[in-house]
Amino acid sequence: MSAHASHLAWAAAARAQAQRPPASARLALLVQGRRVGSVAAEILDEIRRQSASINGVQLSITEHEGAPACDVQPAPQGDATDALNALAQALRAAGRCGPWRGEQVAVRDAQGRRVASVERGAVRVLGVATQSVHLVGSDATNERLWVQQRSLTKPTHPGAWDTLMGGMVGDADTLAGALARETWEEAGLRLAQLHGLREGGQVTLAHPCDEGGPGCGWLDERITWYHARVPADALPQPQDGEVQAFDCAPHAQVHERLLAGDFTPEAALVLADFYDW
Repeated sequence: MSAHASHLAWAAAARAQAQRPPASARLALLVQGRRVGSVAAEILDEIRRQSASINGVQLSITEHEGAPACDVQPAPQGDATDALNALAQALRAAGRCGPWRGEQVAVRDAQGRRVASVERGAVRVLGVATQSVHLVGSDATNERLWVQQRSLTKPTHPGAWDTLMGGMVGDADTLAGALARETWEEAGLRLAQLHGLREGGQVTLAHPCDEGGPGCGWLDERITWYHARVPADALPQPQDGEVQAFDCAPHAQVHERLLAGDFTPEAALVLADFYDW
């Protein structure tokens, strides 16, 4: 098999891995009747056994599109954000939450309209769709690619290789704002320093994950990736403790690392798109 055929086969397998059905039964998660995510039945049962009311928030089983669903009703003096964050706290107390970040992520309905926000650590357990940005950074000659090694203390994929920058879009962010903020926080670079910055494309992931328990989470993410050249006088530098090191690697070496499984699944999909595999 030629190298190109191997790359295409690897990319096809990576894309298939990124689109898999739930590992166990999930109920649609509604907020005041509007679908915003999904939750594993076993987690919902556990939380409801503890209390049908969480700080005045009511969890009730209803029907949505012909199937059972969980409807979240805020407390009388609260709103949808208060209700979802109370649910996130209950999940955390039960040991059924992802790493707590103290960051809010937008919660949207099926039409993409913002309904509320929720703690980032709960989004996978609640099956909330998220957005991220990645930056693929070439050197000035386009002969090498800047990549980062994630910190060994990262809660997900510690020590794995990643694009030059990758980060989630927060509730208060636009895509452009998240791109600028994350590029500075992770690599110490301002967008104005980069050459030829452009949007490259989008990739999506929808598959089970282990936040909340083995196979109990649901990762639903759309990544918008960008490409730019990093001039020789603007070298990336770790800023926020989330990056172990940066490397400016020849494309052939990046290919080897991809095929060896050294990159995060998200970065692997972005780079497969970048290389047009």
